[in-house]
Amino acid sequence: MASTSVSRVVHASPEAVWNLIGGFHSLPDWLPYISESLSEQGGRARRLTNADGEVIIEQLTAYNLQGRSYSYAILQAPFPVTGYLSTLRVHALPGRPEAAEVQWSGRFVPEGVSDEEAEALFAGIYRDGLDALAAAIETR
Repeated sequence: MASTSVSRVVHASPEAVWNLIGGFHSLPDWLPYISESLSEQGGRARRLTNADGEVIIEQLTAYNLQGRSYSYAILQAPFPVTGYLSTLRVHALPGRPEAAEVQWSGRFVPEGVSDEEAEALFAGIYRDGLDALAAAIETR
C-alpha cells in the first residue's frame, strides 16, 4: 500500500476554510479540476466530473464537523490505483487565528504503476488542489 500527504497554510481562519471546503459536494467551489459534483446515495456519495469530462465516484466514509475533517473512498476513477481512501482536514494554528493548515492525505494500492509513481500523482493533485484553495480563499 502506498500513501501520500500534502499540507498547506492558508490565510483565513479554520472556520472560514472549513466553510468553503467542508461540504462533501463543495469541490467545484474551490477545485478547478472538478467542474461538477452530483449528490448520490442521499448525499453519501458524489459523482464528480473533471475538466476532461471523466467521471470520478467517491463515497463519504467519515465526517467530523467538530474536527473539521472528512474521509472518502474512490469507487470509480481514471487513476491507476485501487483501495483509495483519503482525508481532508483543517487544523487551527496556535497563536494564528487568521491562518489554518489544510492537510490532504491518501492511501491506495497502485495498479500498473510503482508506489512512487502513484504517490507522485496524488501528491501533485493534492498540492495543486491546495494551491487552488489558497487562491479561492484570497479572492473571497
